[in-house]
Amino acid sequence: MLVAIISDIHGNLEALEAALRVIRERNINSIVCLGDIVGYGASPNGCLDLIRPLTPLVLLGNHDEAALQLDKSEYFNPYARIAAEWTHDELTQENREYIKTLPFALERFGVLFVHSSPFQPEEWHYIITPTDAAINFGYFSQPVCFVGHSHVPEVFCEDDKTLEVIPGKKFIVNVGSIGQPRDSDWRTSFGVFNTDSFTYEQVRVEYDVKTAAAKIRKAGLPKALADRLFVGR
Repeated sequence: MLVAIISDIHGNLEALEAALRVIRERNINSIVCLGDIVGYGASPNGCLDLIRPLTPLVLLGNHDEAALQLDKSEYFNPYARIAAEWTHDELTQENREYIKTLPFALERFGVLFVHSSPFQPEEWHYIITPTDAAINFGYFSQPVCFVGHSHVPEVFCEDDKTLEVIPGKKFIVNVGSIGQPRDSDWRTSFGVFNTDSFTYEQVRVEYDVKTAAAKIRKAGLPKALADRLFVGR
């Protein structure tokens, strides 16, 4: 079975639609969303309206949480906090209720899915370096834990050497970000996991970044949130 893992959509409807087109074209069987459907971007309801009927396998992200509870955005940078406040006012009641139902972690297909980290997933820790990953390997028993949160695609192996997902080893895999990549590549990013061969593919897709950025500016959100889409930072 092929499983697409998407994360950190961040209200970027154009990026989400582009990723879903590729997922459909490749006849991928299942989709898991690791959260942060909203925040930063100007189409929070549009993205939620797409995700809700698409898959039951959806997690809560820290920006989703902050959009409902603004006190949770106190540690955000100023741009993220402004976006959380704007999103809070924009969300429909239906989407508010939906976000309330989302879990912090999910086990399916023999692997673990979280938004941030297997260690205290509700505390939104980052896994950015091999040292961060090493701390987290002891907090899950499955062969793979898929994460998002940092917006940077990466494969970490418990042996600190293996760079590709293969059977017999333990991995933490960051699938990157649909709506706001931060690895200097502006294209939307997601992962595809083959549960039969136990292999993983990182996928990058071009999307209508100009429209996504224009929507951010039109909404009155910080211009920097639009500008960063073009550079992937």
